Amino acid sequence: MIEVENLTKHYGQHVALDGITFAVGHGEVVGFLGPNGAGKSTTMRILTTFLAATSGSVHIGGDCVFERPNQVRSRIGYMPENNPLPIDLRARDYLVFRAQLKHLSKDMATKRVDEVVEQCGISNEENRYIGQLSRGYRQRVGMADALLANPELIILDEPTSGLDPNQVRSVRSLIRKLAGKHTVLISSHILSEIEMTCDRVIILHEGKLLASGEMNKLISKSNSKVVAEIRAPLIDIKNWVNEIALEDSELIEQKNGYVRCQFSGTKNNDAREQIFATVNERGWELRELSRHTPSLEDLFVSLTNGKEGNR
Repeated sequence: MIEVENLTKHYGQHVALDGITFAVGHGEVVGFLGPNGAGKSTTMRILTTFLAATSGSVHIGGDCVFERPNQVRSRIGYMPENNPLPIDLRARDYLVFRAQLKHLSKDMATKRVDEVVEQCGISNEENRYIGQLSRGYRQRVGMADALLANPELIILDEPTSGLDPNQVRSVRSLIRKLAGKHTVLISSHILSEIEMTCDRVIILHEGKLLASGEMNKLISKSNSKVVAEIRAPLIDIKNWVNEIALEDSELIEQKNGYVRCQFSGTKNNDAREQIFATVNERGWELRELSRHTPSLEDLFVSLTNGKEGNR
């Protein structure tokens, strides 16, 4: 559905995109991730024909974004992050107006407005002014707008930003229902939502592609962590850690004489048995011993080196 090859974009001397290549298949729900300034917004603007590239190629459903922009636009439904909606229009009137802008016939417009109002759960709110709607319902109106023309590709920028937990769950459920019938590309900083919603992820950093593929496979390559809380002198634990050469260890002294130990290892290297045996042999007290499997957040931080907070 989406084919991006060697895409670059320069703003003067600044390189926003540096030869990125990725593909998204029909019916996939894909998370589009990266720290601030990674190039996500630039990429989405190019995909949606709002911005020209410096070089490279982009095809949506086989149509070149640069040569056939009108055909590409007819394939895309887009909900921007700020979701700018007119507050002085009723929700249904706004959707009817948007259907006209999308060149739907009168009969088709009525049919599609009825369908997306039901699909997005705004039937009880469709005759209220948008300015009177909660943020959650405004997000649903924006989603209904994106779905109006029954597009092949739906691009959502921060769709759950600012929503309460119940609203987040509702939007997440709606996105999952779109899978298969539509290709969905979601840009978000809320990694837990991406992890629960998407099957694949694309990660950018400083204009370069760091990772692209099935989320489970990418996460499985990250190291797991073993956490132990041991009551023993800190110097004794440090000496023991040096003896057994556990890599990437972190020791934090706690109250009551406990030391919180965190060890990184590979998915096939579980240090729990070794730790448990040592604690028994040396007469130390153990109140926690657990293994933490990696998450999307762990993968993201490891790939971007935790630089997002320093930008």
